[in-house]
Amino acid sequence: MVLVPGSAPVASRTRRCDEWREALRHDFVALDVAPDRRRGGAFAGSVHSATLAHLQVSEVSSVPQVCRRTPQLASRDDRRFLQVGLLTRGTAVLEQDGRRAVLHPGQLALYETDRPFSWMCTADWGLQVFTWPRESIDLAPGASAAATAHRLDARYSGLGRIVAGVLRELTDIPALSSAGAARLADETGGLVATLAGELAGTAGSPPGTERSRDELRDRVERYIAEHLADPELGVRSIADAHFVSVRQLHRLFAATGESVTRRIRRERLERARRDLADPRFADVPVGRIARCHGFTDAAGFSRAFRATYGRAPSAHRPGC
Repeated sequence: MVLVPGSAPVASRTRRCDEWREALRHDFVALDVAPDRRRGGAFAGSVHSATLAHLQVSEVSSVPQVCRRTPQLASRDDRRFLQVGLLTRGTAVLEQDGRRAVLHPGQLALYETDRPFSWMCTADWGLQVFTWPRESIDLAPGASAAATAHRLDARYSGLGRIVAGVLRELTDIPALSSAGAARLADETGGLVATLAGELAGTAGSPPGTERSRDELRDRVERYIAEHLADPELGVRSIADAHFVSVRQLHRLFAATGESVTRRIRRERLERARRDLADPRFADVPVGRIARCHGFTDAAGFSRAFRATYGRAPSAHRPGC
């Protein structure tokens, strides 16, 4: 591993379990470590970490053991990280959020440190760990919770392989400027967020299948149509409801030539226009009709209506 912008690389090697726990706490988070006593022989562990701006890149190896982030340890730590583990040697099992991923060399999985998780390694093992502050990853909480502890490999249309290839290269890159390092850390985090978002979209589907972008867009459009009356309907609430990031949602609608916000406004105006022209609602005030379709500002509704239809809302009523 080469030096990258940030703190100097730190290497920790130990043959004592108590020192190993401290090394893991120092480089990652506090963990409860239980070596496999049946193995016999001396304990050994090694951690080598360097930073790429806000991304920490680590190489970890040790003997068979179980490392647990218990509820108690997680509750005492207000730091939140998203981590990706890429197995390089041995066999490991990652558990989090009720899921269990068995990893072999070359496979990876992601997890978050604010909730309990465990790693069980049944042979001498090596693991590359990539750690981002959780707030630096543009990913809705529901999406990351749906993506943890999934084994990522070729079943996901090669995206797992692409991400794994990029991550491997981060362990041996030339020195970068601070701005370049931050950009690379962000772009790599964006790849991981994309992968997690795809996993969230396929959670519960049979292995080897994905919900297509068209299917996801159809679901989002139905959701918008069903929630137009909610004044809180917006990009963030829609993204959270579908376990995708705001960035992914914007990309999803980019092909339509219409932004999410514009789609919401267009459909609200169209529903309001229909109600204003309906004789059954002739006695309902314009403001009430506007509120029924998610408009909270009467003046803003009138301006948007006039800009879209060329006349004031009141001029659109029966008999006008």
